[in-house]
Amino acid sequence: MSRDRSPRRLRRRDRKALLRRRGRNAFAAASLTALSLTASGCVVVHGEREMLPSATRAEATQAVTAFTTAYNKADKAYDNSLDAPYLTGPFGDITAARLKAGHTNSPSGNPNHVPLKLSDVKITIPRKPGWPRWFVADAQGNKTGKARWLMVFTRGDLGAHWRVAYVTLVAPGAVPQFRTDKDGWAEAVPADSTQVAVAPGKLSEDYATYLKKGGPGFADGQYTSAERADRAKRARKPGLVTQFIDRPLTSGGYAPLALRTADGGALVFFTTHHYEKQTAATGTTVAVPNKDVQALTQGEVKQSLTLEFMSAEVALDPAGNGKVSVLGRVPGLTSAQGE
Repeated sequence: MSRDRSPRRLRRRDRKALLRRRGRNAFAAASLTALSLTASGCVVVHGEREMLPSATRAEATQAVTAFTTAYNKADKAYDNSLDAPYLTGPFGDITAARLKAGHTNSPSGNPNHVPLKLSDVKITIPRKPGWPRWFVADAQGNKTGKARWLMVFTRGDLGAHWRVAYVTLVAPGAVPQFRTDKDGWAEAVPADSTQVAVAPGKLSEDYATYLKKGGPGFADGQYTSAERADRAKRARKPGLVTQFIDRPLTSGGYAPLALRTADGGALVFFTTHHYEKQTAATGTTVAVPNKDVQALTQGEVKQSLTLEFMSAEVALDPAGNGKVSVLGRVPGLTSAQGE
């Protein structure tokens, strides 16, 4: 019996063969493309999902050097434009105000400039998905005695500068050990983590509330119980009343950032915003503390002076339950209003 050689049967077989050839060709093309990308070192990675180191170690080291260079140039000239591209968050606000006051009082530059030198720099880089990328540098500074500088560098995309958002000062030995994987990369703790006593995203609000009302959530120390006691003394002095307002800040460059510690807790960097209003008794005036405050003051100081501060904090947030310990706090005046 002869085979059916009808045009319809031939067309169907030809179509199947054509599809098989196209499939083989597409597979070969894809394989060659993948091989080419791999050989050239160009690999497409979905950074919003992949757990990747925030920076290479060399890149982080270069970022610390670039920041230090820009910081010194700006400090010497009292010119915020020289380091603004390398700063953000609370440290950016504090530094901009300091340089503004310095320029107002000494337009020709800083007569007392001493270059910042950082030594014994230890860099901790977390592996994390998405943006922002960030890392922590722990260094010895030449301007702050034995205190260690804890700096957080962040950036929002590949084309951006690394910017310092947080600078806090802590006592030697206070920096905890961080949990790292076999390659030495640290672990970022999410803002909404329930594995620590207080979710990092809530620390700013809880700390602002604590300064106003107290409470059991924070361990006693210089920046907690001692700070509240000092405020109580300053609240009412003969002829002067001082009021305090504390607010959380948690978005953009002020977002909290946290690293997992070796014991399962977290070291958390966070921001708070503060106002301190001094009101003199009738018939008296408020004294402006110094010329730097005067340079940042708007309005005429008669019966009251409102000082605005930005503050960067770093705290140990224990695993499970327990009290949060604030290790360092650096507030800086950013503006003032006289009335």
